[in-house]
Amino acid sequence: RTDRVRIKGPGTDLRFSIDGIPAISCAGEHNVPDGECFTAPVKDSVEGHIQFNAETLYHGTVFNDIRLEFEKGKVVKATGSDDEKINNILDSDEGARYIGEFAIAFNPHITEPMKDILFDEKIAGSFHFTPGNAYDMADNGNRSDVHWDMVLIQRPDYGGGEIWFDDVLIREDGDFVIPELKGLNRGNLV
Repeated sequence: RTDRVRIKGPGTDLRFSIDGIPAISCAGEHNVPDGECFTAPVKDSVEGHIQFNAETLYHGTVFNDIRLEFEKGKVVKATGSDDEKINNILDSDEGARYIGEFAIAFNPHITEPMKDILFDEKIAGSFHFTPGNAYDMADNGNRSDVHWDMVLIQRPDYGGGEIWFDDVLIREDGDFVIPELKGLNRGNLV
């Protein structure tokens, strides 16, 4: 079980807890294609900032360069290619400014964003962080009409990055580094 998560990379230094919230592995039961493991942060635990590097499509609008800043779990500043639209979405209800999902992706056959979130959220070497509603299976209590998956690719060709669980490095530059998870790296999955 993991308590503390830290994510670092270009424009990103994020800290939060996932203590007590289930982690759900997805291997084709919910979506096709699949290839992620998701949970949610403790609602008020998210601190720091994140700079997303994959375009995201939400309700027909493409957004780029989204940057979110957090205090006590809440998005306190949001910028990107259309600041006004981004903030209008995040202001649509109280839960839209809190995170409802954190998921690590590892589908080796999806390597580049295509502005279709059912694919983009599975990009090998990425993770997504989702303002809005939490899933019942990994519920942190956040409720919202919004569920906006935003993707950060951490492979070297996208600037790299690290994910730490309880001060242990688990993924670096998009590849798992601990022996128990190395089988999920791109070169090991068919």
